[in-house]
Amino acid sequence: MIWTVELAAALDEAPFPATRDELIEWAERNGSPQQVLDNLHELEIIEQGEDVVYEGIEDIWPDYISKEDFFHNEDDEGFNYDDV
Repeated sequence: MIWTVELAAALDEAPFPATRDELIEWAERNGSPQQVLDNLHELEIIEQGEDVVYEGIEDIWPDYISKEDFFHNEDDEGFNYDDV
C-alpha cells in the first residue's frame, strides 16, 4: 500500500467514519484514482470479529500531513486556515 499526499487528498470529502467497503464504494462513485482504490482494498475488514471503522484518513495513513502540521500557531499569527 503506497499513499501520497495527492492520493490521500482524494479522500478529503469521504464520509468518515466509514468501513473499508463504504470507502471503496464512495471512491468508485467519485472517480478516485485506481491507486486509491487499490490501497482501500488492502485495508483491514474485520478486527476482533467486528467491522473496522475508520474515523479519518489518519486511521488509514498515520503519517498523513494535516493542516496542523503546517499551521502550528495560526491563532497567534492571525491566519485562519478555514478562511482559505
